Amino acid sequence: MAIVDLVLPTLDEAQALPWVLGRLPDGYRAIVVDNGSVDGSADVARAAGATVISESRRGFGAAVAAGVAAATAPIVAVCDADASLDPAELPRLVAMLDGGADLVLGRRVPTTRGAWPAHARLANRYLARRISRITGSRLRDLGPMRVARTAALQSLELTDRRSGYPLEMVLTAAAAGWHIVEIDVPYAPRAGRSKVTGTVRGTATAITDMRRVMREARP
Repeated sequence: MAIVDLVLPTLDEAQALPWVLGRLPDGYRAIVVDNGSVDGSADVARAAGATVISESRRGFGAAVAAGVAAATAPIVAVCDADASLDPAELPRLVAMLDGGADLVLGRRVPTTRGAWPAHARLANRYLARRISRITGSRLRDLGPMRVARTAALQSLELTDRRSGYPLEMVLTAAAAGWHIVEIDVPYAPRAGRSKVTGTVRGTATAITDMRRVMREARP
């Protein structure tokens, strides 16, 4: 039985999945949520032994929410499936749950200059500062690698199904009194083209979604 379920939201990541799934630590189960791939990502994931579920509604939040709902291990992790983040780093995050953390975020540290485009990095810095003021937690990144206890995360009943989902998770967890911490993780250039941070338009859409979540979260 898995001790950690790793949710991998996936849209056309057939190129990256073999490496990502090959980096899973012992005791981790991969839940690949296929969000409408046309490159055979689901078949690649199944061939590598991953649990594959389909989510027809497009959106990062929709994919992650489906994976979290399917998780049965005591701990659930979330990570991009594009090979920019290494699942082998996850045990360091999981260990912090035993140290009193309720939600652990991986702060991305680029391994090369091109790993994190400047427009995305600046947008993330702005959002992180605002989130820190709102939550009282010192955050420098709203990173896609994160871990929490499964039952607790499921109990938050998050509703955003677009790019605002990661922000809603942090804001809702903070409002529930969770202890939120960060730990540095290497961030490498992704395999293929990003659907969000790889383009200015994608980054702008994500910011719009997150601003909406901030407005809706205000008392």
